[in-house]
Amino acid sequence: MKTVGELVERIQSLHRRTEETPLFNPVFQLSLDLSRLLESGDLTLDDCDRLIAELECDALKSRAERLHRLIAPSSPEANADELATALSAGDFTTFRDRWERPQLHAVFTAHPTFLLSPAQSAAVAEAASIDEPVDSAVCAVPAARPPITLAYEHEQAMRAIAHAQDARDRIVAQLLTHARQHWPDEWTAFAPLPFRFASWVGYDMDGRTDIGWAQSIGFRLAEKAERLARYVVSLDAIDPAHALLRELRPAADYAADRARDFSADLSDPAALSVAANRLTANDPRKLLTLARYIEALESEARSAQDERAVGLKTLAAAMRADGLGMGWIHFRVNAKQLHNAIRRRLDPDGALDLSSKSAVVHLRRVISEAKPLRSNFAALAIESSTAIRQFLAMAQILQHVDADAPIRMLIAECEEPATLLAGLYFARLFGIADKVDLSPLFETETALEHGGRFLDSLLAEEEYRTYARERGRVSIQTGFSDAGRFVGQIPASLAIERLQGRLAQAMETNGLGDVAALVFNTHGESMGRGAHPDSFADRLDWPLSPWARRRFVRAGIRLEPEVSFQGGDGYLLFATPELALATLTRIAELRPAETDADAAPDPFYRRIDISLDFYRAIRDHQHSHLESRTYSRAVTAFGLGLLNPTGSRVSRRQSDLSADREMSLRQIRAIPHNAILQQLGYPVNVIAGVGSAADGNYEEIAALLSSSERGMQLIRLVRAANALASVKTVAAFGELFNSAYWASRPYRGTESHLSEPCQALAEYLIKDDRAGVFRRLASRLRVDALKLHRLLAMMPEGEGRSQNESVRRAIGVCQALRLALFQHMFIRAVSVPAFSRANDVSRDDVLEMVFTLRIDEALAQLRRAFPTSFPKIGDFELAEPTDYPEGADEGYEGLRRAFIDPIDRAYALSLRITTAIANHFGAHG
Repeated sequence: MKTVGELVERIQSLHRRTEETPLFNPVFQLSLDLSRLLESGDLTLDDCDRLIAELECDALKSRAERLHRLIAPSSPEANADELATALSAGDFTTFRDRWERPQLHAVFTAHPTFLLSPAQSAAVAEAASIDEPVDSAVCAVPAARPPITLAYEHEQAMRAIAHAQDARDRIVAQLLTHARQHWPDEWTAFAPLPFRFASWVGYDMDGRTDIGWAQSIGFRLAEKAERLARYVVSLDAIDPAHALLRELRPAADYAADRARDFSADLSDPAALSVAANRLTANDPRKLLTLARYIEALESEARSAQDERAVGLKTLAAAMRADGLGMGWIHFRVNAKQLHNAIRRRLDPDGALDLSSKSAVVHLRRVISEAKPLRSNFAALAIESSTAIRQFLAMAQILQHVDADAPIRMLIAECEEPATLLAGLYFARLFGIADKVDLSPLFETETALEHGGRFLDSLLAEEEYRTYARERGRVSIQTGFSDAGRFVGQIPASLAIERLQGRLAQAMETNGLGDVAALVFNTHGESMGRGAHPDSFADRLDWPLSPWARRRFVRAGIRLEPEVSFQGGDGYLLFATPELALATLTRIAELRPAETDADAAPDPFYRRIDISLDFYRAIRDHQHSHLESRTYSRAVTAFGLGLLNPTGSRVSRRQSDLSADREMSLRQIRAIPHNAILQQLGYPVNVIAGVGSAADGNYEEIAALLSSSERGMQLIRLVRAANALASVKTVAAFGELFNSAYWASRPYRGTESHLSEPCQALAEYLIKDDRAGVFRRLASRLRVDALKLHRLLAMMPEGEGRSQNESVRRAIGVCQALRLALFQHMFIRAVSVPAFSRANDVSRDDVLEMVFTLRIDEALAQLRRAFPTSFPKIGDFELAEPTDYPEGADEGYEGLRRAFIDPIDRAYALSLRITTAIANHFGAHG
């Protein structure tokens, strides 16, 4: 078995044996077949490398095909035709109202989802950018991955935004041309703004301490320089001799110089003083607003020839949308950081309970009495509070970089109105409340459960209402990462939907119907950072459903939907000009800012006697997994060793690295947690509980879901996850730790050469709990899956069943080959000779490191114990002769070749399989 085709054929034949023996595990049996070949020498690691290369190729094709299916058609000409069809003539007023406000705010974030190498990402994007079948060209790329630093993430974000800007320019030009053709006497009054772009890369401080304030300022200045340079290119294409170029070119150069100043080491007060004084000094090249340029372009367009006028107005539209940056920016802090800051400022003795009514009363008073304080870069440099530092940084950006573009302040884990009022106090204190949108994040189970009451209380505060009217919007953020992990994807979506409805109700009740509602959804997990893999319509409707949108429309509230495109996964949708245009065209066709207020009610929301119980049952089932020691132990059985590093933010929260056996799920961040579920073979947080929730009422629930668009959307997500899921794979991981398996493997002399290592593994693993943990989890998942299959059998059949089976078999082969590599690592690790304990690390500690896939640490200890580089006699020039040692000492080079190097290489190969499996799922996380 040295080809993928042979492995697929073998696993298919093994699956047929489950009809005779239901407990038979085809995935683990194939891994044993491969392990026997590997340990006998009939299969080498070089052979495994070739097999993995073929599996990688198939997975990259799968990812490219999925991406193309999501955005098709991809050619610019086809998308121009598609948009033209979607533009009805109508009347000019209706047309302006639709396209002079954003249909979507797109935020380019940098969650750790940079799974593919740059070459792989480029190949996938190129393959998806043409309306042709994906071929093997997508595979002919090296897989080397650069270190994923914050600078790398920022560079990738800016590249994606640049493509998005160009695509938006094409759409804006088409909108202007359409207006010119249909309303020739009025069209110059049209100011299109179909999309806004933003980013928090370099500004997000939630969960990290590695971003200095100077980096944030430097990033913002670099973005300003890049955007001004792009404005120059656009205007130069219209008229190389245009008068405004004499101002814009020096302004771009000046911003680039200031960006270089702030990219230097500014830890020395003298160096900071030089950089700050250069930035804050008056200079004719220093632009803080584009208002005069926008007006000049619009004024010229009113008397220009048609094509030139379209070009000028397109550039003005870009300036209006982006300001002096590549887009708007989002700072983000955690509620605890804000609590620490407000206590230090107003409650140094810690006597104030921020969850109390007295805290709100106190904050009302200090907000109303706050007098703006001046600040400078020295104040920013010496500030120790993370939250206050962010407000000071925003003040400097608004004062010295871009005075027009507002800044979002996202507050994670915001569960008390006092938290947001504390943010409002600091915004008033530093004189930036008129330009900062404070946005609470609802993501935890507590926040979602009590979010309605939070909104009712917050919007009832007069100081907040005054602030919201000043800003012209109420901003909130809803996130699926932690919600999807701790509540489950489907319950999270339904809870977030209800919260959004409560926002519409609270705004209407508190007289805020005259301001906009900006609802930022950071999308989902497990089936990809797009939340829903089925279509672009589902991708947009999943986090902000038509039901929720209708609540705002019926209340007369203007809705500003905002979604994130996260890391290497989300950036693929903007990785080429063609993909960016196709993506924005699909959004423009779907118009997520609008909905039909008179649409017929969805039965899912009318039959709450059924749907609410269904939601609660799934939520309770998911919660039981979260509280289960079995589930927690299984998910953390390998630590984070199943995953490639995919971002600059650490994937694991601060903890004792030696405590893997007792690792809590809360120590792992949401994205790697859900990525581990993919790698274990079963997206528990998507599938689990749906079948059990229908138990005893299958017919009625199936009928309700089948008659409901929202219900069928839920089922499409479940089907997509279930098509790739395998309970047998979950069980197979447990067999790695089954002492009886290792004791029986060389039984009857079939592998007598492995008797000693197998016996050692059998003895060592007698005390290990993981075999039983995976067995119990698989049993629970199987019972729930049986109920799910019964429910799905009563509903309309999903599409692509034969294709799903092909992908499922490919994933099964990937899993079996990886399990064989793990067995190879285990056998080699237990075969390493004993060595003396050093640095409190014993041989058993090293074995445990290997079993939890902390391979780098294990290999470092083994290389310390068995060195191959050391002083030799010939290195010394001594007059006195010696007869000792008698021969050349090669040290432990043979031992390394036999044991240490194979572990190293096998693990590297296993991580390539991780990437292949993630590509079949369509994302990392």
